[in-house]
Amino acid sequence: MTREYAIRVLREKLKNNNLFKHCLATEACLKELASKFGEDVEKWGLAGLLHDIDYEETKAEPSKHGLVGAEYLGSLGLEEDIIHAIKVHVGHLAPESKLDWALFATDPLTGLIVASALMHPDKSLKSLDTDFILRRFKEKRFAAGANRDQIETCQNLGLELSEFVEVCLQGMQKITDELGL
Repeated sequence: MTREYAIRVLREKLKNNNLFKHCLATEACLKELASKFGEDVEKWGLAGLLHDIDYEETKAEPSKHGLVGAEYLGSLGLEEDIIHAIKVHVGHLAPESKLDWALFATDPLTGLIVASALMHPDKSLKSLDTDFILRRFKEKRFAAGANRDQIETCQNLGLELSEFVEVCLQGMQKITDELGL
């Protein structure tokens, strides 16, 4: 599946622009992580981009989130390891691969990074640094929806929290215009 086609199907399924931006942010982080690990950048990017494709459709039935999207994406011929990672990111399956762990840990981190940017004096990702985000990470009430335990599973990738945050921030800083930050 090409990125262009993935964007088209994602736009058909998601009407909330902030959710779409979350998918772009997750894609950017996973591409940066894939590059760091010598993995398939396009494949990892697709996993990040498409991971929440069914979010609006399954909002009333959260237990179906990830499953409906996986079935739909499977019918489009998306690779099985990406589909597996999408099921993993919401807890339907246990993480088995680097891609699984990367998506699982990155999903909540993008929200923490965006919230950090919004509270920064410049309200900009470009002005943000890892230390600023890590200080916010320690504030449990800040961006409370960003599951810190899930983010810390980055250690299963062999990354310390600070390095993980730095890599993901770098990825998101490359697409500041698309994210509007």
